[in-house]
Amino acid sequence: MKVIFGIDVSKSTSTVCELINDSKSITTITNDRAGFLELLNDLKAFTQHPQIIFEATGVYSKRLQTFLDDYGYEYVFLNPLKAKKEMNLGLRHNKTDTTDAYHLALIQKLYHHPVNQLQAEQYCQLNALSRFYDQLTSDIVMAKNRLHKILQFTFPELESLFSAAKGFNYWSIVKMYPHCELVNGSTNLEIYNKLIELPGFQDKKAKKFTLNLISSARRAYPAASCNSVESSEAKYYAQRLIDLNKKRKNLIAQMVKIAEDLPNRDLEILESIPGFAQVTAVRVLGELGDLRRFSSPNKINAFIGIDPGRYQSGEIDASLSITKHGNAVARKILYRAIGQIDNASKTHPCHIADYYESKKLSSQTKGFKKIAIASIHKLIRTMYALINNDQLYDYDVAKHNQKRLLS
Repeated sequence: MKVIFGIDVSKSTSTVCELINDSKSITTITNDRAGFLELLNDLKAFTQHPQIIFEATGVYSKRLQTFLDDYGYEYVFLNPLKAKKEMNLGLRHNKTDTTDAYHLALIQKLYHHPVNQLQAEQYCQLNALSRFYDQLTSDIVMAKNRLHKILQFTFPELESLFSAAKGFNYWSIVKMYPHCELVNGSTNLEIYNKLIELPGFQDKKAKKFTLNLISSARRAYPAASCNSVESSEAKYYAQRLIDLNKKRKNLIAQMVKIAEDLPNRDLEILESIPGFAQVTAVRVLGELGDLRRFSSPNKINAFIGIDPGRYQSGEIDASLSITKHGNAVARKILYRAIGQIDNASKTHPCHIADYYESKKLSSQTKGFKKIAIASIHKLIRTMYALINNDQLYDYDVAKHNQKRLLS
């Protein structure tokens, strides 16, 4: 007797379809302690653990996932895009919570999706911190855009004194001088004394920057007064950027501490890959988790959505672009990692950078994005092999293995 529980999770309730062979029964539970205990009683009615499947609906499904983990029940945690595609193959015409729960149970009966592998709690903590880091990054981008906009009213020339990569010193100076008139009303010595307190500002640089700042302030023609709301707003966003950046650094420090306390040396292994900075390494651990739980590198490709789609009709059998059904954050991190590896290869050679550069030189039609995706495939295979074999990266060994595979 095959028993499958298909669960459609909503904000405050969940619809449960209990599928026993071809017989089904539908119930609704609340997403709280009482509702989960009701579900537990239904699960305990069977001598063997039923198969459980539900969609990854963000924050709403997390409580159900935690409940099942706490009581030792295995489950299939299905990506919503993949679930929708598989349910639509059955020519689903109506969409309700009841039919969704039923169709989830049906696709598990048809496709036999493997259950999710449990990981150490540290990986869950790393994932939560990684997502917090990603949110802070979005907040920083938003605050930067707003600061740029508001400075056009008060002191637009200030931006030109810094390179494109503006950071702590730039925000600190905006906080001190959000309006050009504040510079005009200060002496050279007053400005110099403030600048010399900032990191990286030695005597010579502070004197030169003081003159440039005064010159820029004299050229400026502001659209708002010195005591305007816009001046206060510029100062606010400068301080917000300082705080957000500090918080983001603290998160990385937390992630490093957790990763170093893992009962393995995954962090050290990932950092041994040329171009893999500590930030990249801990975020990869946070998004991908324990790579040992995957049975092959192809499973990781599918997890982050870089596995190719397929179109088959009659005599046509073609590969499509990547599915993008997986972890978009991990996909973004690994895409950027390829650029970091390529930049680092000038001083620290890496077979992935060799592959990336050779493809760019030989390809006349493929865009760089496609080449980067192909390089991510190679990076994933490398990470998977290193972690499963508990080895640090070695360029000579990697080159030797490449030649052996080609021969």
